[in-house]
Amino acid sequence: MFKNLINGEWVDGPRVSRNINPSDTRDVVGEYAQADAAQTRQAIAAARQAFSKWSLSTPQQRFDILDAAGNEVLARRAELGDLLAREEGKTLPEAIGEVVRAGNIFKFFAGEALRVGGEVIPSVRPGVGVEVTREPLGVIGLITPWNFPIAIPTWKLAPALAFGNTVVMKPAELVPGSAWALADILKRAGLPDGVFNLVMGRGSEVGAELLENQGVDAISFTGSVPTGQRVAAACVARGAKFQLEMGGKNPFVVLDDADLDVAVAAAVNSGFFSTGQRCTASSRVIVTEGIHDRFVAAVVQKMKTLKVDDARKAGTDIGPVVDERQLAQDLEYIGIARQEGAVLAAGGEALGHSSAGAPGFYLTPALFTETTADMRINREEVFGPVVSVIKAKNYDEALALANDTPFGLATGIATTSLKHATHFKRHAQAGMVMVNLPTAGVDYHVPFGGRKSSSYGPREQGRYAAEFYTTVKTAYTQA
Repeated sequence: MFKNLINGEWVDGPRVSRNINPSDTRDVVGEYAQADAAQTRQAIAAARQAFSKWSLSTPQQRFDILDAAGNEVLARRAELGDLLAREEGKTLPEAIGEVVRAGNIFKFFAGEALRVGGEVIPSVRPGVGVEVTREPLGVIGLITPWNFPIAIPTWKLAPALAFGNTVVMKPAELVPGSAWALADILKRAGLPDGVFNLVMGRGSEVGAELLENQGVDAISFTGSVPTGQRVAAACVARGAKFQLEMGGKNPFVVLDDADLDVAVAAAVNSGFFSTGQRCTASSRVIVTEGIHDRFVAAVVQKMKTLKVDDARKAGTDIGPVVDERQLAQDLEYIGIARQEGAVLAAGGEALGHSSAGAPGFYLTPALFTETTADMRINREEVFGPVVSVIKAKNYDEALALANDTPFGLATGIATTSLKHATHFKRHAQAGMVMVNLPTAGVDYHVPFGGRKSSSYGPREQGRYAAEFYTTVKTAYTQA
């Protein structure tokens, strides 16, 4: 059984949860201890005690630990990728790619630990000097999702540690394995006791304690909009800093002048890879009239070549949905789309088992055509391999449709027109814009985040992470 990490010790919990492989529900990845509110309080107290020393640690010490963690993650990419694919269901190549990303993030923020700087500024008053510096916040609570079980925890905890904070992390209940592996790696990299604490468990207990405990100075959360709103309300009530990433209903625009092969490849990747379970996935494809029919036909043809199977099997393009509840939600939205008059052009069938006969949560990718902007399928986040096509008259209408959403995380356009690409980058209401690329591919050294209901607070990743994980101090000195 895999235990929680509290104050440097591996600790049993009052309950145990079984980690199930969605590609083969007979396969138990492992049994993981479930913390309760009392153990979460212990973890917060440990992090609070460790903060006084860790916050004054040298940049070199923080660099060495994070760099060592990054090296081990990269060296174990095949093993950790297999674990990730087994517990979450994304294909093995995607899983290994995510592990590599996590390793690179550790190494990037190892460098950032050495680059935390400040400013020396002349005062408007004679004989007075001004220094502006950054200091760590304190104890950071991290609440992470199931869809990127090693990359998202890493891009939160690595900057938190790099800038001198201590951490209490609650991973998603569905994917404790990758988070436990990170805890084990950090412990063996030499992280002092209490600096990083792993508390696996229910949101109603562990998550609630993180939100309400005065010992937690800030919360970084990635998950659903309703839960994010509860995080915000709880943090505002007690004056804690918070950062929210809450998903999207991302559009991908295809113009008449687009390279058809490029447009199809980007749309299929954006909508269906990782089983559509990415907050940056494009589930709305907005296509202008002149290319619409050719584009739909080409996408349907491409979909016929996609292999839905066990995530760890060679040649699989799309693995299973993460669990039974998510599969039910996907199927419900497919039914809703049909009821609202959308045409199912391809896919949308629950398979029930892999090619080898293993029971799992398999769903063929679904493509809907003849949809309108007011349909629920185009307003609400499905979070599965379900894509709808909206026909637009021209670029102006396509842009208006793309922006007609309460979300604003990522957006994309396929076009060979520099004029339209330039205009779209400026006028698309999203935090990230892709031109002739899938919306779901982002780099680890630049800002990640969105607008509207997708995000709140400073950006994640890259040098912009310092905006959340540090606080600014201004000091005045008269010689």
